[in-house]
Amino acid sequence: MNTETTRSGKERVLAFIAQSAALAVELERELTRLPAVSPDSGGEGELDKCLFLEAFLQKEGLSGLERIDIPDPRAKGGVRPNLVAPLPGGGAAADGRLWIISHLDVVPPGDEKRWQSDPWEARLEGGKIYGRGVEDNQQGLVSSLIAALAFVKCAVQPARPVRLLFAADEECGNHFGIDALLERDAAQAARGEEPLFRAGDMALIPDGGDARGETIEIAEKNLLWVKFITRGVQAHGSRPDEGVNAFLAGSALALALRDGLSAAFDGRDALFTPDYSTFEPTKKEANVPNVNTIPGEDIFYMDMRILPRYPAADVLVRAADIIAKIEAEYRVSIRLEVLQRVQSRPTAACAPVVKMLERAIFEALGVRPRPVGIGGGTVGAFLRNNGIDAAVWSKLDDTAHQPNEYALVDNILDGARVMALLALDNAD
Repeated sequence: MNTETTRSGKERVLAFIAQSAALAVELERELTRLPAVSPDSGGEGELDKCLFLEAFLQKEGLSGLERIDIPDPRAKGGVRPNLVAPLPGGGAAADGRLWIISHLDVVPPGDEKRWQSDPWEARLEGGKIYGRGVEDNQQGLVSSLIAALAFVKCAVQPARPVRLLFAADEECGNHFGIDALLERDAAQAARGEEPLFRAGDMALIPDGGDARGETIEIAEKNLLWVKFITRGVQAHGSRPDEGVNAFLAGSALALALRDGLSAAFDGRDALFTPDYSTFEPTKKEANVPNVNTIPGEDIFYMDMRILPRYPAADVLVRAADIIAKIEAEYRVSIRLEVLQRVQSRPTAACAPVVKMLERAIFEALGVRPRPVGIGGGTVGAFLRNNGIDAAVWSKLDDTAHQPNEYALVDNILDGARVMALLALDNAD
């Protein structure tokens, strides 16, 4: 008797994944060679990486691929590509489609002297694959590819329709990625056309987690990135009496905002770590090139991660009050620019995608996960705000954006196992 034919579909899928370590390494190597850095960070965008994935999926037997290009004249080819790959079969669309969403773009390597090898050439050592982007977000991306191939090669259909989405621009605001796709959906719905995402859809986002795979992110803090421009009067360093020091006023503003906003929005929520809102000055632009000049302009930025109970609009109102006091005290003018503003409703801990994911994680890893909130941002916030329940999960060491970023081969395969079991779960 042919034992392969007597195995259940689930057993065949899981066996394929268990034998895919070499495939995981090879995919990581090919993807790492294609730096998908945003034009915002000095790169050419995601086109080369998307073209590789498109060709790979077609070669491996996946059909019905759809590429949604968002125009961006700064990028290679003038577009930021988003690729959708449907798995064959999977029941009726009324069952609620499962999306597995990873992102194509990666961050720059930073100081390459701190890397032990070329960040754009993936290196395997001791079960770890080193390279820029191998964990963020190629680990989840490769896991989804292996899970998809397991279904195709084993001729097994998932329990519900499954769509893989490889999105652009996650690292720099999602303007050419998930945000643009949802805006496109709204325009199509207004014209009576079928949108990409539908009511009842659910999403797994393999773009955050912990080393044991025991946390499922269901909520994100509200996000505000703000630029502050302070203008005074430039003068010689020996005559501060003839100038108005914008640097001094800007420094006072940074402290006043951090302390004043923290005091005004001081709630706690144990779902998050840290369990409070944060208001941190971060980037600082150069003001004057020499020591003996009083700066007439000062520019700094703040990264604000705010508990969901506090609307971003309320934070901006309180910030305006603080700005007015600094302007009066230091005789400067201050203007702010909101660079990014994202608010998100949480996914309920009892939502179908969360309960299904809990079952899949326990079956694959023997771990009973718990729901958490995070201060970082994922595409989940955009989906939740459009009525799609999203859960963020991965088993990872969290080396994203660091020198010598790595992904464990075992984590890639564990992720693929969880994705496959999730796709096979027909319960709500």
